Amino acid sequence: MEFKSSNPFLKTKKFENTSRTNEHVITADHETMTVSGTINKSFTMLLMLLSTAVLSWWLINNGYNPMVFTLGGGIIGFVLVLVASFKPTTAPYTAPAYALFEGLFIGGISAVFEAMYPGLVIQAVSATFVTFLVCFALYKYKIVKVTETFKSVVVGATMAIFAFYLISWVTSLFIDYQPIHHGNSLMSIGISVFVIIIAALNLFLDFDMIEKGAKSAAPKFMEWFAAMGLMITLVWLYVEFLRLLSKISSRD
Repeated sequence: MEFKSSNPFLKTKKFENTSRTNEHVITADHETMTVSGTINKSFTMLLMLLSTAVLSWWLINNGYNPMVFTLGGGIIGFVLVLVASFKPTTAPYTAPAYALFEGLFIGGISAVFEAMYPGLVIQAVSATFVTFLVCFALYKYKIVKVTETFKSVVVGATMAIFAFYLISWVTSLFIDYQPIHHGNSLMSIGISVFVIIIAALNLFLDFDMIEKGAKSAAPKFMEWFAAMGLMITLVWLYVEFLRLLSKISSRD
């Protein structure tokens, strides 16, 4: 088994298979995936996400139920992720739609946290932005190299985190208890720090897969596919920063 990226959107095999099965499309259009094209689409998705996040925040502050946006946006966004994952050719449509609905989710959950801990959201946004820039610089200047060992460790840790979250959630449905990653104990804070580190390390895998996708001459629609994968990682990182900062704030 070849470990590449824990993000299901950025698997090397998915890029390679798409390139092979769409050679006639590439030949006809003379267009292939590029790093600059992926960056442009990532910025487009970010702007779309921010626009609906601001909209949902404004609506919540004017009396609308935040759960409508948080649950609705989150569920629809997840469905769009599944659709694009199984059929990458839909990415030019599912990726922008994902950004819009995920923005509703982000706006909803941000409004909830901000109501409990004023000033928390700007801290989480800043932390996410700085983390992204640091990781990008470390990757760009080859200070951190994405080796096979690096990939396997990050993938394994990411899978373990999601398995832990899933098991904790399912167990809580049948047993009345508080998972150790909830609350504001030092253990819970430590888990959040660990999860943030792993989420940040996933950015290196995302950058690496985008670069490799461009080098392998993947079809043009894979730019949307890759941009969507990068956005998923950033959303995960932001939500984890919200959780960590809220735990620290509740201890004050």
